[in-house]
Amino acid sequence: MWSDGSVETVILTGMPGAGKSTVSRLLAAKLPRAARIAADDLNAMIIAGAVWPLGQPADEAARQVELSYRNLAALTQNFTAAGFVTVVDCVIQDGAHLNRLLEHLSSDSSSLVVLAPSTETCRERNASREANERFIFDGYDELDQAMRRDFGDRGWWLDTSELTADTTAEHIAARLGLDTATSH
Repeated sequence: MWSDGSVETVILTGMPGAGKSTVSRLLAAKLPRAARIAADDLNAMIIAGAVWPLGQPADEAARQVELSYRNLAALTQNFTAAGFVTVVDCVIQDGAHLNRLLEHLSSDSSSLVVLAPSTETCRERNASREANERFIFDGYDELDQAMRRDFGDRGWWLDTSELTADTTAEHIAARLGLDTATSH
């Protein structure tokens, strides 16, 4: 899943509060040609009948997750075809979900980056958000365990507990060999 230096897609995942939204925006802004696609933004396009990924009814939640992956992949393919590095911001809850997303992406030049601060750090960051930006979630430990069990040996796991978002974005760009020239 690591590219040969010609990264077209960065899949940025982690638990709620890991910093995905902020870091993905900062990372994309550091690159000369980049797009950011957030699964949350795509999911918010469903105005009526939305079910969050771990919600009920479970079959509808699974259907909407699959729709989200198809939409993420379609937009990613359009942006990369136009020459943009695409940063995908998405919570990937386990190995099966990661494999489904990757099947839709069908790209050999994707890099997986897992923002992996402690569960306590994620809870604190989420609690410190503005009320309308908080994510109501109490399954941090279970999600962390599932992610580590199912794809802990894939991609680059970065403990961001003590890092600023900007430093995290810089580390990711350097690790992936992304050109951060700012002449847009």
